[in-house]
Amino acid sequence: MAYIEPAPIKDKENPLESMMERFNIAAEKLGLSDEVYSVLKNPAKQVIVSLPITMDNGKIKVFEGIRVVHSNILGPAKGGIRFAPDVHIDEVRALAAWMTWKCAVVDIPYGGGKGGVRCNPREMSKGEIERLMRAYTLAMIDVFGPDKDIPAPDMGTGPREMAWLMDEYSKAHGTTVNAVVTGKPLVLGGSLGRTEATGRGVMVSALAAMEKLKINPFQATCVVQGFGNVGSWAAQLLEERGLKIVSISDISGAYYNSNGINIQEAIKFRNENNGILEGFHGAEKLSSANELFELEVDVLVPAAVEDVITKKNVDKIKAKLIVEGANGPTSFNADKIINEKGIMVVPDILANAGGVTVSYFEWVQNRLGYKWTAERVNRRSDRIMKEAFDHVYHASVKYNVPMRIAAYIVAIDKVAQTYQYRGGY
Repeated sequence: MAYIEPAPIKDKENPLESMMERFNIAAEKLGLSDEVYSVLKNPAKQVIVSLPITMDNGKIKVFEGIRVVHSNILGPAKGGIRFAPDVHIDEVRALAAWMTWKCAVVDIPYGGGKGGVRCNPREMSKGEIERLMRAYTLAMIDVFGPDKDIPAPDMGTGPREMAWLMDEYSKAHGTTVNAVVTGKPLVLGGSLGRTEATGRGVMVSALAAMEKLKINPFQATCVVQGFGNVGSWAAQLLEERGLKIVSISDISGAYYNSNGINIQEAIKFRNENNGILEGFHGAEKLSSANELFELEVDVLVPAAVEDVITKKNVDKIKAKLIVEGANGPTSFNADKIINEKGIMVVPDILANAGGVTVSYFEWVQNRLGYKWTAERVNRRSDRIMKEAFDHVYHASVKYNVPMRIAAYIVAIDKVAQTYQYRGGY
């Protein structure tokens, strides 16, 4: 197979490169033909648009918007939209591919997509963000669709932005189209259980892995890096199931309490303190945010951003189990060292797939015109996550590979088989 090296992103490890390295290993294990390899490697569609927006000061500012559909072999593309200053085509391509594998690994009928706008929403007013979101939607009006490409929130966007997207798309089509986007407010057809879904999937994955490693949750310690939606829900749900959360962190730093942090108190403090933990009295602040990676614990949950576990700090990790709540928190170069240390990793495309699973449920409910109870949503998502874990674990044993490569093998095999049944041109 002729493997292609993506261009490096300056100053940080290229997420597309990391994804492709893992994809290549899994493809070799599966013995993929060159034809199928080429089809699965290349995005199906890449759209870059210019978005001229009138700012509050009356001046026009032009933003760059991106949407990548990596695959629509299993079904319509699915993936979030991020508003961030460092949105880059390689990052969006990597995240779109991750979505393909994530949907395949939990066996839901979606392909992968991802979008982004290079902007800093923290420096923009509500009106500016709304105009930008609506302009982006109109620019992508032929890309999006409940049977083509279904966006969702990501970094810098949330239910409010999804409501604007749904409204703009619906106006353009002359009818209300709830199913064009997920992660919406409940009153617009959002699903119960969606807010906690990713963190809940992390919890289910962690408990399933702990069972394999024979770690008793009632005697286990845990560190959660990142205390946004995913990290705080994962911490809360793991604490409810017996784990002692000894350290948490956010942009303000890392906090440690050897007796265990009261997660409900930490969430309450964060919510009353502009969304950050600065000044939280339920734990001591560590001298460096990176210190929490070095703590002797059973479970480490990186739930913030990409590339936080790299060859620079991987030697210092003492956890027995890493459960990836974030997308791409471990660089490819760190994987080998983690495997040599004998640490089990539940990879991102499996561990944080609870979010896309419940997004799928939201889409299904919109198509049915019927709402499910939170209990039904949780029961069905827990079952899907547990079955996906077991499937990946069995592949790990069968091919004698780490869980990450096993997850790619399961996902790529499913997409490849579907492609072969559907046939190329």
